[in-house]
Amino acid sequence: MRRILVPIDPTEPARTRSAVDQVVRICSQEPAAVRLLRVQPAVSGHVAMFFDAHELRELQQSAGAEDLEPARNLLAMAGVSCTSTVVIGRSAESIVSAARDFGCDRIVFGRDEPSLAGRIFGSLAQQVRQLLGASGDLQVIGS
Repeated sequence: MRRILVPIDPTEPARTRSAVDQVVRICSQEPAAVRLLRVQPAVSGHVAMFFDAHELRELQQSAGAEDLEPARNLLAMAGVSCTSTVVIGRSAESIVSAARDFGCDRIVFGRDEPSLAGRIFGSLAQQVRQLLGASGDLQVIGS
C-alpha cells in the first residue's frame, strides 16, 4: 500500500485543492494511506517569552489542526480517509523528516502559479527535492 504525505499551506488554498485532487486520483487507482501535514513555523523568542512552553505548543497544535480542516473535509467528501499531523519547524526539512518518519513513498504538492519568492528561492517542492537529492526513496509530485 502506498503512503502519501500531503503538506498543507493554508495561505495557498488553490494548491491545497490541487493536491487533494491528485491524492483522490491516486487513491481511486490504488490503495493508499494518506497523511496531511501542517508545518507550523517556530515563533520568535520575543513572542515565546509571553507563553510557557506547554501553552505555546498547544496553541501551535490547535492552529495547525485548524489549518488542516479544509483539506480533511475535501478528502472526506471524496471518500478518502486520512490522518493528520502538525509539526513545528522549517518547512522543507520538516516535510522530508515527516515523510521518512511515517514511511511515505510519495509527497504530493498541489500545482499553482509560483509566487515571487518561489521564483527566487525555488518552490517548496523544489526545496524538498533538493534535500532528498538522488536518494530515490521518495517521489515528489507537484510543483
